[in-house]
Amino acid sequence: MKTRVLGKTGATISEIGFGAWQIGGSWGDVSEADGKRALNAALDAGVTFIDTADVYGDGRSEKIIAAVLRERGGQKPFVATKAGRRLSPHVTEGYTGKNIEAFIDRSLANLGVETLDLVQLHCPPTEVYYRPELFGALDQLVTKGKIRHYGVSVEKVEEALKAIEYPGVATVQIIYNIFRQRSHDLFLAEAEKKNVGVIVRVPLASGLLSGKITRETAFAADDHRNFNRHGEAFDVGETFAGVPFETALEAVEQLRPLVPEGVVMAQFALRWILEQKAVSVVIPGARNEAQAQSNAAASALSAIDEPTKAAIAALYERLVKVHVHHRW
Repeated sequence: MKTRVLGKTGATISEIGFGAWQIGGSWGDVSEADGKRALNAALDAGVTFIDTADVYGDGRSEKIIAAVLRERGGQKPFVATKAGRRLSPHVTEGYTGKNIEAFIDRSLANLGVETLDLVQLHCPPTEVYYRPELFGALDQLVTKGKIRHYGVSVEKVEEALKAIEYPGVATVQIIYNIFRQRSHDLFLAEAEKKNVGVIVRVPLASGLLSGKITRETAFAADDHRNFNRHGEAFDVGETFAGVPFETALEAVEQLRPLVPEGVVMAQFALRWILEQKAVSVVIPGARNEAQAQSNAAASALSAIDEPTKAAIAALYERLVKVHVHHRW
């Protein structure tokens, strides 16, 4: 497992992390036992970065992580969580220092630690990025010792560019994958210039870039790939990266011949993201041990050659860009 530095946090972490949304909820039935096995498999494979959130299963994800790390003992991985989506309604006015501190206190209890490695504002409304007093409150929570670092998880590139104007923002979590390439244009270079860590989520476009989803694939009622296809519950860009399902399936078929022999498409998709040196870590999820092991193995893949990169860029321009580039 290769490592990278997580921006101005200075932490050296595995370039493949573990996204813990799936072991929390909204991905169909993933038992606590399966979640623990998946996380253990990732850690055994050299993963040293875990990303979760207080709303994943209403704290279930955080508690599973705490249990696994307690059982394993030894040196702890870097654990990032998120705060803000517990607000109801989820509006700008709710993003106050008092509310965020209360969420942080809950995460501290769930994770069983005295200080959180990293807290990220969890895809707040755009207006929140224009409230310097909130970022000042986060600075105070660092001073208090409740958090070591803070960052943001964003929906839009514009939000990411605004967020990194604040000197205390150590990381930005953003959707970036073969189907969501806009970060290429400006953000990745700006983040690198300012030494901001980049955490890439939804790297497999909710499983589409595994190459295993078909028109006949059935998703459980409590799987967001069923209930959020049109943004019914949260931003539609979080589900299948916002690409219309039929279009995405066609793009996957055109991508398939570009995947090298002996490599699964999910690993290839992760490798494509890691071609960007500004990326600190990519955080695919996993429902079981096999997925976690396969994801971790992507770190060992060879670099993608230039003709293949060009073919991927052309595929994006031809089929996908019109659906997503202007929105996020």
